[in-house]
Amino acid sequence: MMKRVIVIGGGLAGSEAAYYLLKRGYEVELFEARPTYQDGAHESTDFGELVCSNSLKSKRLDNACGLLKEEMAKLGSIMMESAKESEVPSGNALGVDRALFAAKTTAILNSFPNLHIHREEVKTLPDDAPCILCTGPLTSPDLLDEISRVVGGKNLSFFDASAPIVKKDSIDFSKAYFKSRYEQGDSSYINCPMEKEEYFAFVKELLSAEKALLHEFDTHYFEGCLPVEIIASRGMETLRHGPLKPFGLETPEHPKPYAVVQLRQDTKLGDYYNIVGFQTNLTYPEQKRVFRMIPGLENAEFLRFGLMHRNSYINAPLALNDDLSLKNKPNVYVAGQLSGVEGYVESAAMGIIAAIHCARKIEGKPFLKVPRETIHGGLISYLLHADPAHFAPMNANWALIPGAKKENRQECIDNALRGMDSFIAEMAK
Repeated sequence: MMKRVIVIGGGLAGSEAAYYLLKRGYEVELFEARPTYQDGAHESTDFGELVCSNSLKSKRLDNACGLLKEEMAKLGSIMMESAKESEVPSGNALGVDRALFAAKTTAILNSFPNLHIHREEVKTLPDDAPCILCTGPLTSPDLLDEISRVVGGKNLSFFDASAPIVKKDSIDFSKAYFKSRYEQGDSSYINCPMEKEEYFAFVKELLSAEKALLHEFDTHYFEGCLPVEIIASRGMETLRHGPLKPFGLETPEHPKPYAVVQLRQDTKLGDYYNIVGFQTNLTYPEQKRVFRMIPGLENAEFLRFGLMHRNSYINAPLALNDDLSLKNKPNVYVAGQLSGVEGYVESAAMGIIAAIHCARKIEGKPFLKVPRETIHGGLISYLLHADPAHFAPMNANWALIPGAKKENRQECIDNALRGMDSFIAEMAK
Protein backbone atom coordinates (compact mmCIF):
# COMPACT_ATOMS: atom_id res chain seq x y z
CA MET A 1 0.00 0.00 0.00
CA MET A 2 1.40 3.39 -1.03
CA LYS A 3 1.22 5.66 2.01
CA ARG A 4 1.46 9.05 0.35
CA VAL A 5 -0.50 12.22 1.13
CA ILE A 6 -0.42 15.67 -0.42
CA VAL A 7 -0.55 18.54 2.08
CA ILE A 8 -1.21 21.95 0.57
CA GLY A 9 -0.09 24.82 2.79
CA GLY A 10 2.74 25.06 5.30
CA GLY A 11 1.05 27.09 8.03
CA LEU A 12 0.06 25.74 11.42
CA ALA A 13 -2.60 23.34 10.14
CA GLY A 14 -0.38 22.05 7.32
CA SER A 15 2.54 21.61 9.70
CA GLU A 16 0.39 19.63 12.13
CA ALA A 17 -1.06 17.45 9.37
CA ALA A 18 2.37 16.78 7.87
CA TYR A 19 3.91 16.04 11.28
CA TYR A 20 1.23 13.50 12.21
CA LEU A 21 1.60 11.69 8.90
CA LEU A 22 5.40 11.80 8.83
CA LYS A 23 5.57 10.16 12.25
CA ARG A 24 3.38 7.35 10.89
CA GLY A 25 5.79 6.71 8.03
CA TYR A 26 3.82 8.44 5.28
CA GLU A 27 5.50 10.06 2.30
CA VAL A 28 4.27 13.65 2.56
CA GLU A 29 4.28 15.95 -0.45
CA LEU A 30 4.13 19.38 1.21
CA PHE A 31 3.26 22.24 -1.13
CA GLU A 32 3.99 25.76 0.10
CA ALA A 33 3.52 28.69 -2.27
CA ARG A 34 5.99 30.99 -0.50
CA PRO A 35 8.21 32.56 -1.77
CA THR A 36 6.89 32.04 -5.32
CA TYR A 37 3.52 33.48 -4.29
CA GLN A 38 3.41 36.40 -1.85
CA ASP A 39 0.20 36.84 0.14
CA GLY A 40 1.08 40.25 1.57
CA ALA A 41 1.11 39.08 5.20
CA HIS A 42 3.80 36.41 5.63
CA GLU A 43 7.40 37.58 5.81
CA SER A 44 9.45 34.37 5.81
CA THR A 45 9.45 31.01 4.05
CA ASP A 46 9.38 29.05 7.32
CA PHE A 47 6.58 26.65 8.15
CA GLY A 48 4.16 27.56 10.92
CA GLU A 49 4.80 31.31 10.68
CA LEU A 50 2.55 33.38 12.94
CA VAL A 51 1.36 36.58 11.29
CA CYS A 52 -1.19 38.50 13.36
CA SER A 53 0.06 37.88 16.89
CA ASN A 54 2.61 35.95 18.91
CA SER A 55 -0.01 34.78 21.42
CA LEU A 56 -1.41 31.26 21.42
CA LYS A 57 -3.90 32.37 24.07
CA SER A 58 -4.34 31.10 27.60
CA LYS A 59 -2.35 28.30 29.21
CA ARG A 60 -5.01 27.73 31.87
CA LEU A 61 -7.14 24.59 31.63
CA ASP A 62 -10.19 26.51 32.81
CA ASN A 63 -9.93 28.47 29.56
CA ALA A 64 -11.38 26.66 26.53
CA CYS A 65 -8.36 27.41 24.35
CA GLY A 66 -6.03 26.34 27.14
CA LEU A 67 -7.87 23.03 27.34
CA LEU A 68 -7.71 22.70 23.56
CA LYS A 69 -3.92 23.01 23.71
CA GLU A 70 -3.75 20.31 26.37
CA GLU A 71 -5.82 18.01 24.15
CA MET A 72 -3.46 18.80 21.26
CA ALA A 73 -0.43 18.00 23.39
CA LYS A 74 -1.92 14.56 24.02
CA LEU A 75 -2.25 14.11 20.25
CA GLY A 76 1.44 14.94 19.71
CA SER A 77 1.14 18.50 18.42
CA ILE A 78 4.14 20.06 16.67
CA MET A 79 2.80 23.48 17.68
CA MET A 80 3.03 22.61 21.36
CA GLU A 81 6.51 21.16 20.87
CA SER A 82 7.78 24.28 19.11
CA ALA A 83 6.13 26.57 21.66
CA LYS A 84 8.08 24.98 24.51
CA GLU A 85 11.38 26.14 23.05
CA SER A 86 10.24 29.57 21.90
CA GLU A 87 8.00 30.71 24.79
CA VAL A 88 8.29 34.28 26.03
CA PRO A 89 6.81 35.75 29.24
CA SER A 90 3.12 36.52 28.66
CA GLY A 91 1.40 36.02 32.00
CA ASN A 92 -1.25 33.34 31.72
CA ALA A 93 -0.99 33.36 27.93
CA LEU A 94 1.28 31.18 25.83
CA GLY A 95 3.34 33.79 24.00
CA VAL A 96 6.17 32.78 21.69
CA ASP A 97 9.07 34.32 19.83
CA ARG A 98 7.52 34.08 16.37
CA ALA A 99 10.77 33.70 14.45
CA LEU A 100 12.08 30.98 16.78
CA PHE A 101 8.70 29.23 16.77
CA ALA A 102 8.59 29.02 12.97
CA ALA A 103 12.28 28.04 12.76
CA LYS A 104 11.75 25.21 15.24
CA THR A 105 8.66 23.97 13.38
CA THR A 106 10.58 24.05 10.10
CA ALA A 107 13.56 22.20 11.59
CA ILE A 108 11.36 19.45 13.03
CA LEU A 109 9.62 18.85 9.70
CA ASN A 110 12.86 18.98 7.74
CA SER A 111 14.32 16.25 9.98
CA PHE A 112 12.07 13.68 8.29
CA PRO A 113 13.52 12.09 5.13
CA ASN A 114 9.99 11.19 4.00
CA LEU A 115 9.05 14.88 3.65
CA HIS A 116 9.15 16.24 0.10
CA ILE A 117 8.79 20.02 -0.14
CA HIS A 118 7.43 21.76 -3.23
CA ARG A 119 7.81 25.54 -3.32
CA GLU A 120 5.06 26.28 -5.79
CA GLU A 121 1.53 27.59 -5.89
CA VAL A 122 -1.22 24.98 -6.25
CA LYS A 123 -4.11 26.10 -8.42
CA THR A 124 -6.12 22.86 -8.79
CA LEU A 125 -7.09 20.08 -6.41
CA PRO A 126 -5.96 16.49 -7.13
CA ASP A 127 -8.57 14.19 -8.65
CA ASP A 128 -7.95 11.09 -6.54
CA ALA A 129 -4.76 11.34 -4.43
CA PRO A 130 -5.36 11.86 -0.69
CA CYS A 131 -4.93 15.55 0.00
CA ILE A 132 -5.21 17.81 3.05
CA LEU A 133 -5.98 21.41 2.14
CA CYS A 134 -4.48 23.85 4.66
CA THR A 135 -3.96 27.02 2.65
CA GLY A 136 -5.57 29.14 5.33
CA PRO A 137 -7.36 32.46 5.25
CA LEU A 138 -4.99 33.90 2.62
CA THR A 139 -5.63 31.21 0.02
CA SER A 140 -4.63 32.47 -3.42
CA PRO A 141 -7.40 33.71 -5.75
CA ASP A 142 -6.83 30.94 -8.30
CA LEU A 143 -7.14 28.19 -5.71
CA LEU A 144 -10.16 29.91 -4.14
CA ASP A 145 -11.84 29.81 -7.52
CA GLU A 146 -11.09 26.08 -7.75
CA ILE A 147 -12.46 25.47 -4.25
CA SER A 148 -15.56 27.49 -5.03
CA ARG A 149 -16.10 25.40 -8.17
CA VAL A 150 -15.73 22.15 -6.22
CA VAL A 151 -17.97 23.01 -3.27
CA GLY A 152 -20.63 24.43 -5.55
CA GLY A 153 -20.99 27.83 -3.98
CA LYS A 154 -19.29 31.13 -3.40
CA ASN A 155 -16.62 31.14 -0.70
CA LEU A 156 -17.29 33.29 2.31
CA SER A 157 -14.70 35.81 3.42
CA PHE A 158 -14.05 38.39 6.12
CA PHE A 159 -11.34 40.89 6.95
CA ASP A 160 -8.73 40.34 9.61
CA ALA A 161 -6.06 42.68 10.91
CA SER A 162 -2.70 42.49 12.66
CA ALA A 163 -1.20 44.80 15.28
CA PRO A 164 1.95 46.96 15.07
CA ILE A 165 5.25 45.92 16.65
CA VAL A 166 7.58 48.45 18.29
CA LYS A 167 11.17 48.33 19.48
CA LYS A 168 11.41 48.05 23.26
CA ASP A 169 14.30 50.47 23.67
CA SER A 170 12.26 53.19 21.96
CA ILE A 171 9.61 53.09 24.73
CA ASP A 172 9.77 55.80 27.40
CA PHE A 173 9.80 53.97 30.73
CA SER A 174 9.47 57.18 32.67
CA LYS A 175 5.81 56.83 31.65
CA ALA A 176 5.42 53.10 30.92
CA TYR A 177 5.75 50.29 33.46
CA PHE A 178 5.77 46.49 33.66
CA LYS A 179 2.78 44.68 35.18
CA SER A 180 0.42 41.82 34.36
CA ARG A 181 -3.29 42.26 34.95
CA TYR A 182 -4.90 40.79 38.07
CA GLU A 183 -1.66 39.96 39.89
CA GLN A 184 -0.72 36.88 37.82
CA GLY A 185 2.57 36.59 39.63
CA ASP A 186 4.73 38.18 36.97
CA SER A 187 5.18 41.46 35.13
CA SER A 188 5.04 40.31 31.53
CA TYR A 189 3.33 43.28 29.90
CA ILE A 190 4.48 46.84 29.29
CA ASN A 191 1.70 49.23 30.27
CA CYS A 192 1.14 52.75 28.96
CA PRO A 193 -1.38 54.53 31.24
CA MET A 194 -3.64 57.30 30.02
CA GLU A 195 -5.36 60.09 31.90
CA LYS A 196 -8.93 60.91 30.87
CA GLU A 197 -7.95 63.88 28.72
CA GLU A 198 -5.21 61.88 26.99
CA TYR A 199 -7.62 59.03 26.30
CA PHE A 200 -10.31 61.19 24.72
CA ALA A 201 -7.79 63.08 22.62
CA PHE A 202 -6.37 59.76 21.40
CA VAL A 203 -9.78 58.33 20.51
CA LYS A 204 -10.73 61.52 18.67
CA GLU A 205 -7.62 61.33 16.49
CA LEU A 206 -8.05 57.58 16.00
CA LEU A 207 -11.57 58.09 14.65
CA SER A 208 -10.54 60.84 12.25
CA ALA A 209 -7.35 59.17 11.01
CA GLU A 210 -7.02 58.17 7.36
CA LYS A 211 -7.68 54.50 6.61
CA ALA A 212 -6.14 52.36 3.90
CA LEU A 213 -8.35 51.51 0.95
CA LEU A 214 -9.75 47.98 0.89
CA HIS A 215 -10.37 48.05 -2.84
CA GLU A 216 -12.48 45.16 -4.09
CA PHE A 217 -13.45 43.57 -0.77
CA ASP A 218 -16.35 44.25 1.55
CA THR A 219 -15.51 45.27 5.12
CA HIS A 220 -16.99 42.20 6.79
CA TYR A 221 -14.88 42.10 9.95
CA PHE A 222 -14.58 39.16 12.31
CA GLU A 223 -15.87 40.26 15.72
CA GLY A 224 -13.05 38.50 17.56
CA CYS A 225 -10.35 40.54 15.80
CA LEU A 226 -11.79 43.98 15.10
CA PRO A 227 -9.57 46.88 14.05
CA VAL A 228 -9.01 49.23 16.98
CA GLU A 229 -10.61 52.10 15.08
CA ILE A 230 -13.78 50.05 14.51
CA ILE A 231 -14.03 49.31 18.23
CA ALA A 232 -13.57 53.03 18.95
CA SER A 233 -16.34 53.92 16.48
CA ARG A 234 -18.85 52.08 18.67
CA GLY A 235 -18.57 54.68 21.42
CA MET A 236 -15.96 56.88 23.07
CA GLU A 237 -15.77 54.62 26.13
CA THR A 238 -15.69 51.32 24.23
CA LEU A 239 -11.90 50.96 24.06
CA ARG A 240 -11.38 51.48 27.80
CA HIS A 241 -13.84 48.64 28.43
CA GLY A 242 -12.07 46.48 25.84
CA PRO A 243 -8.35 46.26 24.97
CA LEU A 244 -7.54 49.45 26.95
CA LYS A 245 -9.33 48.50 30.16
CA PRO A 246 -7.29 49.68 33.15
CA PHE A 247 -8.63 47.26 35.72
CA GLY A 248 -5.99 45.26 37.57
CA LEU A 249 -3.17 47.47 36.30
CA GLU A 250 -2.97 49.97 39.15
CA THR A 251 0.38 50.84 40.76
CA PRO A 252 1.33 53.30 43.53
CA GLU A 253 2.51 55.70 40.80
CA HIS A 254 -0.65 55.11 38.75
CA PRO A 255 -3.40 54.38 41.30
CA LYS A 256 -6.31 55.07 38.95
CA PRO A 257 -5.38 55.12 35.25
CA TYR A 258 -8.33 55.98 33.03
CA ALA A 259 -7.16 53.61 30.29
CA VAL A 260 -4.08 51.47 29.72
CA VAL A 261 -2.48 50.37 26.46
CA GLN A 262 -0.62 47.07 26.89
CA LEU A 263 2.33 45.73 24.90
CA ARG A 264 3.23 42.04 24.85
CA GLN A 265 6.71 40.60 24.31
CA ASP A 266 7.08 39.40 20.73
CA THR A 267 10.58 37.89 20.72
CA LYS A 268 12.60 35.61 22.99
CA LEU A 269 15.18 38.35 23.52
CA GLY A 270 12.47 40.75 24.62
CA ASP A 271 13.56 43.46 22.19
CA TYR A 272 10.28 43.68 20.23
CA TYR A 273 6.77 44.22 21.63
CA ASN A 274 3.39 44.20 19.91
CA ILE A 275 0.61 46.59 20.90
CA VAL A 276 -2.14 44.33 22.26
CA GLY A 277 -5.53 44.71 20.60
CA PHE A 278 -4.30 47.30 18.10
CA GLN A 279 -5.16 45.51 14.89
CA THR A 280 -5.75 48.33 12.45
CA ASN A 281 -6.44 49.47 8.92
CA LEU A 282 -5.00 52.96 9.34
CA THR A 283 -2.42 54.07 6.78
CA TYR A 284 1.17 53.65 7.92
CA PRO A 285 1.81 57.42 8.41
CA GLU A 286 -1.40 57.70 10.42
CA GLN A 287 -0.45 54.74 12.61
CA LYS A 288 2.83 56.44 13.45
CA ARG A 289 1.13 59.76 14.16
CA VAL A 290 -1.82 58.49 16.22
CA PHE A 291 -0.14 55.68 18.12
CA ARG A 292 2.68 58.00 19.17
CA MET A 293 0.02 59.88 21.15
CA ILE A 294 0.07 56.97 23.60
CA PRO A 295 2.07 57.95 26.72
CA GLY A 296 5.44 56.24 26.52
CA LEU A 297 5.26 55.70 22.75
CA GLU A 298 5.96 59.30 21.69
CA ASN A 299 9.23 58.21 20.08
CA ALA A 300 8.32 54.60 19.36
CA GLU A 301 10.21 52.93 16.55
CA PHE A 302 7.79 50.77 14.56
CA LEU A 303 9.31 47.53 13.29
CA ARG A 304 6.03 46.50 11.65
CA PHE A 305 2.88 48.48 11.11
CA GLY A 306 -0.59 47.01 11.50
CA LEU A 307 -1.95 45.28 8.43
CA MET A 308 -5.43 44.53 7.09
CA HIS A 309 -5.95 41.47 4.95
CA ARG A 310 -8.70 39.22 3.68
CA ASN A 311 -9.44 35.95 5.41
CA SER A 312 -11.34 33.28 3.47
CA TYR A 313 -13.19 30.20 4.62
CA ILE A 314 -15.69 27.70 3.25
CA ASN A 315 -19.30 27.21 4.30
CA ALA A 316 -18.40 24.11 6.28
CA PRO A 317 -21.91 22.80 7.12
CA LEU A 318 -22.67 22.60 3.39
CA ALA A 319 -19.25 21.51 2.19
CA LEU A 320 -17.78 19.01 4.67
CA ASN A 321 -18.33 15.35 5.54
CA ASP A 322 -18.00 14.13 9.13
CA ASP A 323 -14.30 13.35 8.56
CA LEU A 324 -13.60 16.92 7.30
CA SER A 325 -13.39 15.78 3.69
CA LEU A 326 -15.24 17.66 0.95
CA LYS A 327 -18.63 16.22 0.07
CA ASN A 328 -17.98 16.87 -3.61
CA LYS A 329 -14.36 15.66 -3.52
CA PRO A 330 -13.88 13.20 -0.64
CA ASN A 331 -10.18 12.67 -1.32
CA VAL A 332 -9.63 16.28 -0.18
CA TYR A 333 -9.73 17.10 3.54
CA VAL A 334 -9.96 20.70 4.74
CA ALA A 335 -8.18 21.97 7.85
CA GLY A 336 -7.10 25.25 9.41
CA GLN A 337 -9.00 28.51 9.15
CA LEU A 338 -10.17 27.61 5.67
CA SER A 339 -12.41 24.99 7.33
CA GLY A 340 -14.27 27.63 9.36
CA VAL A 341 -12.45 27.74 12.68
CA GLU A 342 -10.87 30.97 13.88
CA GLY A 343 -7.52 31.31 15.61
CA TYR A 344 -4.03 29.88 15.45
CA VAL A 345 -4.65 27.10 17.95
CA GLU A 346 -7.99 26.08 16.51
CA SER A 347 -6.51 25.98 13.00
CA ALA A 348 -3.63 23.78 14.11
CA ALA A 349 -6.03 21.46 15.94
CA MET A 350 -8.03 20.83 12.77
CA GLY A 351 -4.79 19.96 10.97
CA ILE A 352 -4.21 17.09 13.39
CA ILE A 353 -7.77 15.81 13.14
CA ALA A 354 -7.85 15.97 9.33
CA ALA A 355 -4.61 13.97 9.21
CA ILE A 356 -6.03 11.36 11.61
CA HIS A 357 -9.14 10.87 9.48
CA CYS A 358 -7.14 10.81 6.25
CA ALA A 359 -4.71 8.20 7.58
CA ARG A 360 -7.48 5.97 8.92
CA LYS A 361 -9.23 5.96 5.56
CA ILE A 362 -6.00 5.11 3.73
CA GLU A 363 -5.27 2.31 6.21
CA GLY A 364 -8.77 0.85 5.83
CA LYS A 365 -9.78 1.66 9.39
CA PRO A 366 -13.31 2.78 10.31
CA PHE A 367 -14.17 6.43 10.88
CA LEU A 368 -13.58 7.39 14.50
CA LYS A 369 -15.56 10.33 15.83
CA VAL A 370 -13.76 12.80 18.07
CA PRO A 371 -15.56 12.76 21.45
CA ARG A 372 -18.15 15.51 21.72
CA GLU A 373 -17.06 16.38 25.27
CA THR A 374 -13.64 17.56 24.02
CA ILE A 375 -12.99 21.05 22.68
CA HIS A 376 -11.86 19.39 19.43
CA GLY A 377 -15.19 17.60 19.22
CA GLY A 378 -17.12 20.78 19.97
CA LEU A 379 -15.38 22.68 17.19
CA ILE A 380 -15.98 19.89 14.69
CA SER A 381 -19.64 19.66 15.71
CA TYR A 382 -19.98 23.38 15.06
CA LEU A 383 -18.39 23.09 11.61
CA LEU A 384 -20.71 20.28 10.63
CA HIS A 385 -23.99 21.39 12.18
CA ALA A 386 -24.04 25.20 12.32
CA ASP A 387 -26.68 27.11 10.39
CA PRO A 388 -25.17 27.47 6.90
CA ALA A 389 -27.20 30.61 6.26
CA HIS A 390 -25.35 32.42 9.03
CA PHE A 391 -22.10 30.48 9.23
CA ALA A 392 -19.11 32.41 10.61
CA PRO A 393 -15.69 31.34 11.94
CA MET A 394 -15.62 29.96 15.48
CA ASN A 395 -13.06 30.14 18.29
CA ALA A 396 -12.69 27.58 21.06
CA ASN A 397 -15.19 28.41 23.81
CA TRP A 398 -17.16 26.65 26.53
CA ALA A 399 -20.47 27.04 24.68
CA LEU A 400 -19.24 24.29 22.33
CA ILE A 401 -19.42 21.76 25.18
CA PRO A 402 -22.96 20.50 25.99
CA GLY A 403 -24.03 21.45 29.49
CA ALA A 404 -20.88 23.41 30.28
CA LYS A 405 -21.34 26.04 33.03
CA LYS A 406 -19.01 27.94 35.31
CA GLU A 407 -20.06 25.85 38.27
CA ASN A 408 -19.16 22.53 36.58
CA ARG A 409 -16.02 23.73 34.78
CA GLN A 410 -13.66 21.26 36.45
CA GLU A 411 -15.99 18.37 35.58
CA CYS A 412 -15.97 19.52 31.94
CA ILE A 413 -12.17 19.68 31.96
CA ASP A 414 -11.90 16.17 33.41
CA ASN A 415 -14.44 14.79 30.92
CA ALA A 416 -12.63 16.40 27.99
CA LEU A 417 -9.24 14.99 28.95
CA ARG A 418 -10.68 11.53 29.62
CA GLY A 419 -12.50 11.71 26.29
CA MET A 420 -9.29 12.56 24.46
CA ASP A 421 -7.46 9.72 26.23
CA SER A 422 -10.19 7.31 25.12
CA PHE A 423 -10.01 8.62 21.55
CA ILE A 424 -6.24 8.07 21.48
CA ALA A 425 -6.67 4.57 22.92
CA GLU A 426 -9.22 3.72 20.21
CA MET A 427 -6.86 4.97 17.49
CA ALA A 428 -4.17 2.60 18.75
CA LYS A 429 -6.33 -0.50 18.28
